[in-house]
Amino acid sequence: MNFHLSFLLLEILVFLKAVALNSPPPLPLRPIPSWRQLQFHSRRLSLFFHFGVNTFTDSERGSGHESPSIFNPERLNASQWMDAAQSAGAQLVILTVKHHDGFCLWPSAYTNFSVASSSWRGGKGMWWPSSWPPPGSVDWTWAFISRHGICTRAAMATLFSTTSSTWLSSQSFLLGEYGPISEVWLDGAKSPTAVNMSYDFELWFDTIHQLQPGANIFSDAGPDIRWVGNEYGEAGQPCWAMANRSSITIGRSDGQYLMSGESAGTDWLPPECDISIRPGWFWHRNEAPKSLEQLLDVFYKSSARNCLLLLNVPPNSSGLIDESDFQTLERFSSAIDSIFSQAAFAALRSGRMETFWAPMQGESTGWIELDLGKVSKFNVLEIREPVNMGQRVMEYHVEAWDSELGWYLVSSGSTIGYRKVDRLEEDQECAARLVRLLIDASRGDPLICFFGLYFDMYNLRHLSSI
Repeated sequence: MNFHLSFLLLEILVFLKAVALNSPPPLPLRPIPSWRQLQFHSRRLSLFFHFGVNTFTDSERGSGHESPSIFNPERLNASQWMDAAQSAGAQLVILTVKHHDGFCLWPSAYTNFSVASSSWRGGKGMWWPSSWPPPGSVDWTWAFISRHGICTRAAMATLFSTTSSTWLSSQSFLLGEYGPISEVWLDGAKSPTAVNMSYDFELWFDTIHQLQPGANIFSDAGPDIRWVGNEYGEAGQPCWAMANRSSITIGRSDGQYLMSGESAGTDWLPPECDISIRPGWFWHRNEAPKSLEQLLDVFYKSSARNCLLLLNVPPNSSGLIDESDFQTLERFSSAIDSIFSQAAFAALRSGRMETFWAPMQGESTGWIELDLGKVSKFNVLEIREPVNMGQRVMEYHVEAWDSELGWYLVSSGSTIGYRKVDRLEEDQECAARLVRLLIDASRGDPLICFFGLYFDMYNLRHLSSI
């Protein structure tokens, strides 16, 4: 059966009702993102690869006392991982080169708990083949989560507290000799029984930025990207890209604060939502990936709320992305493409930040009315702000026109940010010719660079199995 109404996007005449034709353009409202952070915002999806000794012990968090000889992914094919990332529509992959157990996926000179002591390729294997990632593929980067021997957090505090040749040599291929790194992911988890000590995080961050100027640094408190405060892939409502870094303690952060951010935050610190495609972070033979319905629900609670979804896809003990996970990624990407692939609206089609709607200067409210040309159905709407000018909108709602009811409420929300997508309740859809977005409150002049309507057939219960 063909569903001609599916994924309808509309050629629309946009009435910009409060445009200040003779007014100067508004000034940026600080804080605003750096060029590194704008790259982060522009991504559709990132993938996480949790891989290490836990993969071979059926464990989630190793003790650090495992024999490194158990690490032996006999069929490891990193290019297959990148194929999975591309099939998922990801623009970035993050590899956990070191997890809590402390096993290093590189031949570290500072511990014998690494691939150099493993059975894999007789201990002679370098984790990254010279040909990986393939030219023109997605970006790659690494995560550092530590607890073993000289590579414990205490030792890392020592290593990062100096710019000595010893430290630089030990990290040269991670930060200095393996090309551009897009993101360095520093986990904030700390065991309650761990030794209490102070860390010079700012020196760590400065050192990373010196060696990799293009790298965004992730931690509870950034400085470039913050944790969303949970591991089930859900951003808050509201969700501000701003927060006060001084209010966040790495390792003891307030999850609710990280989920929502702060409208008065002094730092641009967008959240990243991490969740695994499986119940665990590492591959386990008896676990299965999430369903398409579950992944779409995760999308609408993360990437659709001014966040970036970081989806963990753990390679199996053979060194490959499991076929069931690969197929799930393909279905997920296909579903997202089918919903959002077409551009919307003539006047706001590109979504480029250089072109935006604004009300009269000094006004914190306004509205955009869309004439769809004919009565059309939709159940998803997308709004974007030009965040290079700052995040502004604090409250909005969307209405549709009915000849008998007049204007009626379709959807409402608080923050918008880089991308806000509202999905109507399951099995609900709106049919209208006139639709309008109303900005009810804003910190400064509200600016909108995109407003689109879509039809998501997966949100229809009677079609969801198709």
